[in-house]
Amino acid sequence: MAEFRLPPNSRYKKGKSHPAPAGAQKAKTFQVYRYDPDSGENPRVDSYEVDTAACGPMVLDALIKIKTEVDAGLTFRRSCREGICGSCAMNIDGTNTLACIKPIAEVKGPIKVFPLPHMPVVKDLVPDLTHVYAQYASIEPWLKTTTPPPGNRERLQSPEERAKLDGLYECILCFCCTTSCPSYWWNSDRYLGPAILLQAYRWLVDSRDEATGERLDELEDPFRLYRCHTIMNCTKTCPKGLNPAKAIAETKKMMQARRG
Repeated sequence: MAEFRLPPNSRYKKGKSHPAPAGAQKAKTFQVYRYDPDSGENPRVDSYEVDTAACGPMVLDALIKIKTEVDAGLTFRRSCREGICGSCAMNIDGTNTLACIKPIAEVKGPIKVFPLPHMPVVKDLVPDLTHVYAQYASIEPWLKTTTPPPGNRERLQSPEERAKLDGLYECILCFCCTTSCPSYWWNSDRYLGPAILLQAYRWLVDSRDEATGERLDELEDPFRLYRCHTIMNCTKTCPKGLNPAKAIAETKKMMQARRG
């Protein structure tokens, strides 16, 4: 199984160094990607020494400490701090993950923090998600029906029907999987990528949805679905332990069965 790794820091301009504060008990170096498109300057990597003895255990805790106490200009997204919202997705130590659930202690040596790869950068660790959200909207991720609901109650599912959604509905759209996929790197203009295809499959197997044929028609394209080459980076990097590659394979099987 291929493992995605960012190029070494030597590819980037060496930036500013911020030493540990006086009296630091347990200093840890964070090498953080910095880039402001409006400045006209090339990207650089700044180095920060953080006293992890006076910091929370996760990489996000260290980034917040850096922004609060050392460099207010450092820019990144974060919200829930519990691995639920997906806001703080970034590349840490060469692997796409969520900064809020990545323990500092897991990384030996300096911790390299970069934005999600192969996406335009708004600033520093913030990728531009405009395109992937447009792709998400294109699959119409909502229940589509033609028959009216049964009276004044919800549309029911059996336990077996509901179980088919396990491993799909938990996706938080952090796009760690999509941005680890080589096929998406080279074909992002037309290939939907692992996260969106997992979301598409979630509606294909929902027993309450009545637009299966329409949804399959929308995916029937040489690029939208079939650029997946089962590299498995998506499944390896998913911070929620989901399997986008399996969802894509099951969608292809549905396509084949439909053709007869």
